[in-house]
Amino acid sequence: MRRCSPTPCGYHLRRKKLDFVILDAQGTPGGAWQHTWNSLHLFSPAAFSSLPGRIMPAQPGHEYPDAGHVVEYLNDYEQRYELPVHRPVRVQQVCRYGDRLRVETNKDTWLARAVVSATGTWWRPFLPAVPGRNVFAGRQLHTTGYRRPSDFAGQRVVVVGGGNSGAQIAADLATHDGVDPTWVTQRPPRFLADDIDGRALFDAATARRRALDEGRTDTGGVASLGDIVAVPPVREARDAGLLQASSMFTRLTADGIEWADGTRAAADAVIWCTGFRPALSHLAPLGLRGPRGHIPTHGTRAADEPRLHLIGYGDWTGPASATLIGVGRPAREATAEIAELLGS
Repeated sequence: MRRCSPTPCGYHLRRKKLDFVILDAQGTPGGAWQHTWNSLHLFSPAAFSSLPGRIMPAQPGHEYPDAGHVVEYLNDYEQRYELPVHRPVRVQQVCRYGDRLRVETNKDTWLARAVVSATGTWWRPFLPAVPGRNVFAGRQLHTTGYRRPSDFAGQRVVVVGGGNSGAQIAADLATHDGVDPTWVTQRPPRFLADDIDGRALFDAATARRRALDEGRTDTGGVASLGDIVAVPPVREARDAGLLQASSMFTRLTADGIEWADGTRAAADAVIWCTGFRPALSHLAPLGLRGPRGHIPTHGTRAADEPRLHLIGYGDWTGPASATLIGVGRPAREATAEIAELLGS
């Protein structure tokens, strides 16, 4: 589960005694972790899912903490370091304004000598252009809208996606009486070895970035290990034979799905576990977008706007930078560059 928070930047900015504010669109601490499905757990033990300066305490009875525990930890983190968070404040756009960047929000306007964008991806879910999506009469929702299997009692549910979200939601539904799930993936599911968790994934992402920076052969990073972390609920459903994936269908019909050979299956709901895109619309006035919708960067710094840093959008802004354990290093590096820019 990759849900970054701007608080590590706040931690490092506070340590450097810089004047800053954090603008958060959410009404309470916790970011996207407040909006996940009920059964979600971290990939790593608490101590290996911590932000700089504060070890996440273990959750009693859980080797891998749940999302609620993460929200409590982030709330405590804000209070511990007295971070100046303004909420709920939604940034609408960032523009150039002389030697400043002008940050326009739904409430106030700020002039800043440097801006860190840490909006992540959760707020921009991706839905593929599958034929018939507008024809299907049942319910359609993205990963962001899923909460619990009981919401689909008595229904036939198609789960689309061969990543962690797809596998976890398919397992959640498959182990709940009264729900009839079908799991659909583009290619056969690739489960990581059972003893691999977020610690190994972070090491793999870091090794890949180091190799690329040094001009060595691409190690493949996390993708070379597999697509799905075998967290306990997924492992149990898989071992019980409940996670049998079907190939991707070619279109939606009014009452279900259809494969290329004409085979059909009825469905009451489709859950699209098809990933996300960077939430960068607020930066559009700067004209920085490059290939694949990314903003070219040197580390975390925008290549064509040295006053802008990006944190938590994926490996292109730092190894595992969209994870709790991985965000600390790029946040520290961004803060150091900002301090140098400001002459501190």
